[in-house]
Amino acid sequence: MDLTERPRRLRANEGLRSMVMETRVSKNALVYPLFIREGQGIVEDIPSLDGQKRCTPDKLPFLLEEPVSAGVRSILLFGLPDHKDETGSSAWDENGPVQRAVREAKRAFPELTVITDVCLCEYTSHGHCGVIKDGIVQNDETLPLLAKTALSHVRSGADIVAPSDMMDGRVGAIRSALDSEGFEQRAIMSYAVKYASAFYGPFRDAAGSAPAFGDRKGYQMDPHNAKEALREARLDTEEGADILIVKPALPYLDILYRVASDSLLPVAAYSVSGEYAMLRAAAKAGLLDEPRVVSEATISIFRAGARILITYYAPQLARWIDEGRLDR
Repeated sequence: MDLTERPRRLRANEGLRSMVMETRVSKNALVYPLFIREGQGIVEDIPSLDGQKRCTPDKLPFLLEEPVSAGVRSILLFGLPDHKDETGSSAWDENGPVQRAVREAKRAFPELTVITDVCLCEYTSHGHCGVIKDGIVQNDETLPLLAKTALSHVRSGADIVAPSDMMDGRVGAIRSALDSEGFEQRAIMSYAVKYASAFYGPFRDAAGSAPAFGDRKGYQMDPHNAKEALREARLDTEEGADILIVKPALPYLDILYRVASDSLLPVAAYSVSGEYAMLRAAAKAGLLDEPRVVSEATISIFRAGARILITYYAPQLARWIDEGRLDR
């Protein structure tokens, strides 16, 4: 028997091709990132992220109508406060933009899984992810502030908290704080593997979180390193993380594969703002077929081992899944 005939037969028959397809994408696996600003009654375009919008907490239910109707079941919230200071004290304000947005989202869509980003960079006057002394981020002094922030989000109704700061020990500090207040069932989705990447530019513009001096290479990961990703993921697992994030996605598919192969926890990939902006700009210029190229990129992320995808394309992908575009 000529074994070379079998792959051709499977590809030639549409029904068989779909039946034996190795990688499938579910709407349940999509997470939609959203930016929440202070104020009331505002929905505004984000110039650096074409097609994306910022809103005030009261407008979040309006902004969620389309993605929820498309089948998006999970969102990730980032806050943009009016007040910034050296310690980022607005991050744990019970009436801050994220805290209010969580309550609004849960009121309007109780079935929605609400994830909150836990970091200080959007809230500090210097734009770094922790307390600064003599120009250096103070890891241990930052941990209690991150724990306070996570607690304020969970008290507001967040289902999952996602620490993105990359401070050593923050997962353990947050887990301890949540457990001590009876929130043992709330999950931690840790940015376990977060590289010091140039692909974050549009996000930093959208969130107003660019550092006022220096960079974040002292606490985010070196793009040259791969084994370090496994060490970081294992440490967060030991501290109590429930889900691990690899960020960015497309430039780090090899890292995603390694982490997913090494870990027993579900692994999420964050297709970051720069990835979205590149594909969006190329599509708008008529250089790429947007549904096809985004679908292909998405499949590559899941093929590399992701179980969850955080993406600005979540609403479109949900519709394209219904249309069968990701199965073609």
